[in-house]
Amino acid sequence: MDSIISLVENHIEYAPWIIFGLLLLAGFNVPVPEDGMLFVAATFAARNPEQLPQFFAAVYLGAYLSDLICYGLGRYLGPKLSHWRLFAKIMDQDKIDRVAGYYRNYGMLTLLFGRFVPFGVRNILFLTAGLGQMNAVKFAVADLVACTLSSAVFFSVYYRYGQKIVLIVQELNVALFVLALAVGAYFYFKRKNAA
Repeated sequence: MDSIISLVENHIEYAPWIIFGLLLLAGFNVPVPEDGMLFVAATFAARNPEQLPQFFAAVYLGAYLSDLICYGLGRYLGPKLSHWRLFAKIMDQDKIDRVAGYYRNYGMLTLLFGRFVPFGVRNILFLTAGLGQMNAVKFAVADLVACTLSSAVFFSVYYRYGQKIVLIVQELNVALFVLALAVGAYFYFKRKNAA
């Protein structure tokens, strides 16, 4: 990892493009952590303040376009994706049904809260929105709001506090993930018992 960081620092003018490209790959379900890219971009921006706008633009636009790619794949390729190795793991019908239920019950709030949940949940949200034929304009606008909020918050925090905040954010992400699971389980069992 240190060799990668030193390589990037020696060619800092290309780093925003690299981050942008890696985030676009994440839209195709290549395991590129968005949180990691936000941290890397903010860290490099803190070390090179003259590059701050480029780093933020790269991470923000990369994340947003990645979401649109994933949505588009779900919408236009749909079930065919289950034959692709990169998508086979997340094409579990139970996961898709569960996330589709969140969209039915909570609408666009699912996207807003889902942006803050780690561990690959985001791509499931975007892919499922596409699979469920969610209105493309509605998705794009809701995700624009959610991506703007999450990117600005995380980038600002990472830029200001750097490595110290990573541990705190990781713990918060785990807590949010557990909370989301608990809320989902509550509504699942509430609905199941009502039936």
